[in-house]
Formats: sequence, structure tokens, C-alpha cells
Amino acid sequence: MKQLKSVYTIIAAVLFMSMVGCASTSKTEGTGEYIDDSVITTKVKTAIFNEPTLKSAEINVETFKGAVQLSGFVSSQADISKAVEVTKTVKGVKSIKNSMHVK
Repeated sequence: MKQLKSVYTIIAAVLFMSMVGCASTSKTEGTGEYIDDSVITTKVKTAIFNEPTLKSAEINVETFKGAVQLSGFVSSQADISKAVEVTKTVKGVKSIKNSMHVK
């Protein structure tokens, strides 16, 4: 019986440590947030790709805790505005940082 309690204690400790290891901090993401951000990034890339006036290969998308950063070089200021507008329509986007430049 004593060994059984020891096994349960070890299992509980391992589970607790694994949960703490998945927690997020201000500079890192937890596992769930990483997956959410990957989904947001994919949705933004798809929305930009489906916009016929934008060249999606020129726009890079990164997401951290719902904040989307758009970067790259585009043909005009209108392309920058359109990319930001399209990104705003994606569910889960909390903020947008525009780092795109006109070439």
C-alpha cells in the first residue's frame, strides 16, 4: 500500500510539472496559445492569398498571442492598406503591427 501511494505521488508530481511547463509568460506562449496563433497565421495567410489584388508571396505573417505582424515589400500603399483590412476580418486577431514597406 505504501508503494502505491509513492507511485501516485510521483505521477501527480509529473503531471503538475508538465502543466507548469506549458504555462505561458509574457515572452513565451503556452501550447494552446501556440496552436491558436498557428491557426490565426494560417487564416490570415489564406485571406491574403484569396485577395486577388495582393501578391501573397511578398507578405509575411507572424502571430504572437493574437497580435499579427505583417512584413515584407509590396507594390503600393494601397496594397498595405488592403492587407491590413483583410487581416482585420480574421477571427482571433487582437491587434495588427504593420511592418510592410513599399518597394
